[in-house]
Amino acid sequence: GDALASFLKESGLDARVGRARVLVEWPTIVGAQIAGVTAPRILTDDGTLFVGVTSHGWMQELSLMERTLVAKINAHPGPAAVKRIRWELLR
Repeated sequence: GDALASFLKESGLDARVGRARVLVEWPTIVGAQIAGVTAPRILTDDGTLFVGVTSHGWMQELSLMERTLVAKINAHPGPAAVKRIRWELLR
């Protein structure tokens, strides 16, 4: 475990792995209802999280909840990397 952590840090991948936790832990962080209508896609280096949403109605609702969701994500154990969320309609 220590060797892997050391390798990730030395290679500069530790931050990327830390950011990926948001994608993996999305249902735990936001809850089943929101996770059921969304799909996290990518978290960019500048802290923008792109999330697909099933409908325009949900997109509007989630846009109004953005500050709360960003705070919830960043309060979750691990690196606080999300600065904003961009919602995209799933096709």
